[in-house]
Amino acid sequence: MRLFMKEHYLLVSIQVVQLLTFLSIFWLDGYRDTKIFLYAAFLNFFFLGCYLIFHYLNHRKFYKRLDSPIDSLDESFQRTEQAPMSVALDHLIQGQYRLLQNQLSQLEHQQEEYRKFMDQWVHQMKTPLSVIELTAQGLDEPDSSSIREETDRMKTGLNTVLYMARLRTIEQDFHIKPVTLANIVHEVNGENKRFYIRNQVYPKLEEEKEGITVETDEKWLFFILSQIIQNAVKYSAGKSNRIVISIYERDKEAVLEVTDFGIGIPVEDRRRIFDPFYTGENGRKFRESTGMGLYLTKETANYLGHQIEMESELNKGTTFRVTFSETQNLTIL
Repeated sequence: MRLFMKEHYLLVSIQVVQLLTFLSIFWLDGYRDTKIFLYAAFLNFFFLGCYLIFHYLNHRKFYKRLDSPIDSLDESFQRTEQAPMSVALDHLIQGQYRLLQNQLSQLEHQQEEYRKFMDQWVHQMKTPLSVIELTAQGLDEPDSSSIREETDRMKTGLNTVLYMARLRTIEQDFHIKPVTLANIVHEVNGENKRFYIRNQVYPKLEEEKEGITVETDEKWLFFILSQIIQNAVKYSAGKSNRIVISIYERDKEAVLEVTDFGIGIPVEDRRRIFDPFYTGENGRKFRESTGMGLYLTKETANYLGHQIEMESELNKGTTFRVTFSETQNLTIL
């Protein structure tokens, strides 16, 4: 009704002005019969009202459709009436829909090609990096350690690019299965052994009870934990020589917690640490942060149905928790 009134507001206004104009002409000409004037006004508004009511009843579905949001693009093909204006609008919307579908298909194809290219490129880059690492093992120190340190950084960057490319199709990459949290921690620690030694920061695993198992994707959980641990080590180096990885249950939920005793996160940065490309004060100091690690961690956790919690105190340390819901905690089921 609101849209109908807006469309016919000008018509009603013109009718009023037209009536007043004719009545003014008769009045100025000396014909001043008030009853005739009122009768003329009544007839004018009566016929106008009949037209508006008839027009609204015939086009009610059409106006209702225009005034209501659609829930899916397929509703664009819904027809309301056979009036010329409605039919023309239907044809226009259907044409736009087909054009949009074609453009979306092209973009999806381009995106898929880009993702495949990134996957291939990352895997191709890992091969020469492995060769460089093998070559570095035959060199004397400190050259060998320096080269392997740089190759580790390059591997970390390549993995970030790979996971970023896969994030857009993460639903197709899921493989949910039971995962024992202690095992995934040991795998991440083994993968980052040289990283621990280089920074002189070492992990300590604390389990409330053995065998806490959750339902998740092992590969993506490995990525989440790796990002959190690497940040913990990076921002603890030179200030503390340990991080604590805890596995426990809280209110029937399984919790995987990483606590460091490093520099902490400034208060003004805490609300934005999960924003893409946001490095914050710490990232600018260390000049190695891309601002994508925690963003990918948060996005991945959301897709998996896990919660990410963070607590931090400046110059005392930071704690990150990955919380698995009661339905994902297979230990209590």
